[in-house]
Parts: sequence; structure tokens; C-alpha cells
Amino acid sequence: MKIRTDYTCPLEIVHDIIKGKWKTIIIFQMRAGSVSLSQLEKSITGISQKMLLQQLNELRHFGLVTKENAPGYPLHVDYSLTERGKQILKAIEIMQEVGIDYMVEHHLTNSLEQKGICYPK
Repeated sequence: MKIRTDYTCPLEIVHDIIKGKWKTIIIFQMRAGSVSLSQLEKSITGISQKMLLQQLNELRHFGLVTKENAPGYPLHVDYSLTERGKQILKAIEIMQEVGIDYMVEHHLTNSLEQKGICYPK
């Protein structure tokens, strides 16, 4: 996680915080509330547990995600969005809508249907 110190614009900071393949997907998967590591791992096709943990740690570092250890055995950890994370989620939901529109326009709806994502027909 390389973070610059010489920003010329707030968007550069946000870009550095959420850049990469997984962070926006992780945040989007947390939209309904607290989730466990295993729930996230199952809902994100192609991510390894090591990568998921690394991305979650970076999101925690930037104050977008919190981690809560539940008492007792077996160990249970939940992750949830902070207020800043919920702000970013709003932007990600708009990005999701733009992606859906693009896929519909270019006849790429098979993926949407496989994932059960609703789209205008």
C-alpha cells in the first residue's frame, strides 16, 4: 500500500485509497451490514483469503472498515463499514449502475443474469 504525500486534488486521495481490483467489490459486498470473513470470501469470486485480509487491512487503515471480534469460541470476526465507508459505498453504487448500463448496451448481460443482478430489459 503506497500512499503519496503530495496530492493536488482530493480525488487523488480517494483513488489511492480504493484503487485495485478488490476494494470496491469488498465495500459493495458489505452494503447490507456486518459480514464475516468467510461470507466475504464466498461472495467474491476469485479472491484468495490472503488477498482479502490484505485488502480489509488497508480499508481499515483508511477508516472505511471496522473489525469486531466476537467473544467466545470459535473465534468469530465481523467486518462492517464505517461512516466514511458508507460515503464511499454511495459512489460505488453509482459506479455499479454505470457498469450495468454499459453491459446492457453492449449485450453483456449473461454475467448479470448469472449473478442475479437486475437490469433494465
